Amino acid sequence: MDREEIMAIINAALKAVDPAEAIRKVVKREGNNLIVAGKTYNLEKYRRVIVIGGGKAGAPMAAAVEGILGERIAKGWVNVKEGYILEPAPTRITINQAGHPTPNESGLEGAKRILELASEAGEDDLVITLISGGGSALMPLPAEGITLEDKKIATSLLLRCGATINEINALRKHISALKGGQLAKAAYPATVISLILSDVIGSPLDTIASGPTAPDSTTFSDAWKVLEKYDLLPEMPPSIVERIKRGMEGEIPETPKPGDPIFERVQNVIIGDNYIAATAALEEAKRLGFNAMLLTTFLEGEAREVAKAVAALGKEVAFRGIPIPPPACLILGGETTVTIRGKGKGGRNQELALAAAIALEGWERVTVVTLATDGTDGPTDAAGAIVDGTTTRKAAARGLSPLAYLQNNDSYTFFQALGDLLVTGPTNTNVNDLVFVFVK
Repeated sequence: MDREEIMAIINAALKAVDPAEAIRKVVKREGNNLIVAGKTYNLEKYRRVIVIGGGKAGAPMAAAVEGILGERIAKGWVNVKEGYILEPAPTRITINQAGHPTPNESGLEGAKRILELASEAGEDDLVITLISGGGSALMPLPAEGITLEDKKIATSLLLRCGATINEINALRKHISALKGGQLAKAAYPATVISLILSDVIGSPLDTIASGPTAPDSTTFSDAWKVLEKYDLLPEMPPSIVERIKRGMEGEIPETPKPGDPIFERVQNVIIGDNYIAATAALEEAKRLGFNAMLLTTFLEGEAREVAKAVAALGKEVAFRGIPIPPPACLILGGETTVTIRGKGKGGRNQELALAAAIALEGWERVTVVTLATDGTDGPTDAAGAIVDGTTTRKAAARGLSPLAYLQNNDSYTFFQALGDLLVTGPTNTNVNDLVFVFVK
C-alpha cells in the first residue's frame, strides 16, 4: 500500500478538524456583534470577556478566539497537554502546559485558576470556555477531601481496567470540583459560550472532558456501579470510595442536572467531531481513486477483539468484493479500549493494529491503518501503526513473536522494531480514532 496515499487521506481528515478552522466556521464577529452558531451576542452589553478551558486542542482554539475578539478579551487561561502549544502563543490568554493522561501539579494549579476566573465573573460578563479531548485529565481539581495523588491513582486504575470513556467520566465528575456542569455553576450568572471539540462517540455534551459546562446525566450511583463492575473498590483510595458513598446517601449535593436554571445562560456548541474527520477522509480516498465507504463512527470494544472484525472486513473485500470491490478503502471511527495485563508499552490503536496483523497473516492485499487523531496513542509518541498480510512474516524474520508482544501489551516496541509505527507528532486536535482498511 502506497504510504503517500495513506498520509494524504490522514492529512485530509486532520485538516477537516483543525481546531482553529472549526472555531472560525462557527464563530463570527460583525462589529459589536458576536455570532456563535447562529446566536447573536451584543458585545457592548458585557463588561468583560473571559476565556477559560482545557484540552489537547486548547492552544489553536484560544488563538482563533483571540484572533476574532482581540482586545475585547480581558483575561484568559487554558490548560493544554505538555508539548501541545503554538508559536506565536496567544497574548491575552495564558496557555498552561499540564500532564495527560495522568494529572499533575501544573494541571491542578491551572484548574484552580480556571475556577477562580469563572467564579469572579458577574452577570454582565461573557465567559467563553474552550473544551476539547483530554480536558478531564488536564483540568484536575479534586473535590474537597480528595488529593491529586488520590485522583492520579483513580485515573490509572480506570485506564487500566478497560472501562469506557463514559464510565471513566461518570466517576471523574463525582470526585471533581469542576466537571459535570460545575464550571457552568461557578460562572453563573455570567453568560457562558462553550465551544467544544468532541473526542467522544456520539458527542454527548456531558461526557466530553467530563462535561464542565453541561448538565450531568450521571449520578453518584452510576459512579459506584463503575467501581463495582471493574472490581476497583479494594484498590480505589478510601477518600474516593467514601465520597461516592456519601453522595449516594444524599450527604453531598449531586452535580447540576438537566433543567437547572444555571444552564439557561449557557450555549454549548460542538465545533468538530469524528464524523467530520471521517467524512473528509472518505472524500480524499475517493479523489485518489479508491472505492470508499464510511462504515461507522461508533466503533468501540476491546481493541484486540475489534481487530478481528476489522480484519474480517478486509478479507471479505479481498475475497468477494463485498461491501465494495477493490481498490477499496473502508473507514471506521470511534474509540476502543484496552484491558492491560502485561507490562509493555503501547496504546489502543497500536494494540488494534497488532491484533489485526495476526488475523491478517497471509492476506497480502489487505492493509490496516490505525490513527489516534491527537497524534499520541496512549503514553507513546506514535499515533498508531500500519500493518498488512506480510507483517507477521517480517516479524518472524526478525525473531519477533506478534502474539507474545500482544499478550504483554507491548505493541509499541513491536512496531518500533519493524519500522511500522505511524508517527504524526502532536496534531493539536482530538476527535477519537480512525481505522482504515485498504484492499488493493
